[in-house]
Amino acid sequence: MLTIAAVFLVALLILAALLLACSSGKTQPLLDENGRVIEGSISEKVFVPINGVKQGMFIKSKSASNPVLLYLHGGMPDYFLTQRYPTGLEELFTVVWWEQRGSGLSFNASIPPEMMTLEQMIADTLEITNYLRCRFGQEKIYLMGHSGGTFIGIQAVARAPELYRAYLGVAQMSYQLKSEKLAYDYMLKQFKAMGNRKMIQKLEDAPVTMTDGTPVAYLKVRDKAMHSLGVGTIREMHSIITGIFLSSLLCREYTLREKLNMWLGKSRSGVSILYDTMMSTDLSKVVSRIDLPVYFFEGIFDYTCSFTEAKAYFEKLKAPLKGFYIFEHSAHSPLFEEAEKMQKILREDVLAGVNDLADAK
Repeated sequence: MLTIAAVFLVALLILAALLLACSSGKTQPLLDENGRVIEGSISEKVFVPINGVKQGMFIKSKSASNPVLLYLHGGMPDYFLTQRYPTGLEELFTVVWWEQRGSGLSFNASIPPEMMTLEQMIADTLEITNYLRCRFGQEKIYLMGHSGGTFIGIQAVARAPELYRAYLGVAQMSYQLKSEKLAYDYMLKQFKAMGNRKMIQKLEDAPVTMTDGTPVAYLKVRDKAMHSLGVGTIREMHSIITGIFLSSLLCREYTLREKLNMWLGKSRSGVSILYDTMMSTDLSKVVSRIDLPVYFFEGIFDYTCSFTEAKAYFEKLKAPLKGFYIFEHSAHSPLFEEAEKMQKILREDVLAGVNDLADAK
């Protein structure tokens, strides 16, 4: 027993040492093909007060003259995924990976629940937009939302379109309760076809309905079920532990404390701090028009935020210019899954203010 305990203790110490070694908290500089820091590039971790709360972000750009792109994450920050899935956004934009109040770099246990509302999140988005406009001397910036970030982002740009060049929705939310019902039906059908009795039983014991919503028991099995079927965060990611949890721990640009805060924030917000609001809102009835160009980027295998519901919302949405782009090898994160295609669209359509490459207009 003493031998086993000693081996276990040594293993823990080694694990702790490795974790500390991967947690310097220093941003990695952007390098050229010869391994030298690119002159005029930006690689920063910044903290600024936004509406009374200290909030953090990573800012990356190969040139300070690039147009600014503000990125709104979904249920939890996902900047750490760029280590394994480079997006190349920094080549085209000064990209700002903002971690919203209550999450990641912006986690603070003392923030009261009443300050974690939709209105507050929209106000924060507009405030950080103005900070970036001022800092980089740009009259307008681009706003990209992903998943839950689209719920906040699309309402922010609808409220203040004069601040933005375009809105980019990646895995756009529409009517999330209906999306969950579609996902539930799809997963149950797939597991029945596979003969997976264990998952069938769990889903049948916690049915999702348009009247009773999403039971707690369903939410406990939802992510595991989606990832096992390749319709979750990333199509090739079949485990949340190895794909997300371990990836977050291995990202050197966070300190150990910041990594802990990332998961504390996630645990306190559940699926999302605005989950109930998202479930009960049909965005097509809240935001039916946006007075600037709108681009939707959708993975065809996405059941986290339904591909078909996003398409239906896109068709209803009025805007001076629209583009709907289908990513045939992606689930919930085409930004990470098909980065080259995304870069081409951003370069040739979004930055040019056209929709020539769109699958639907």
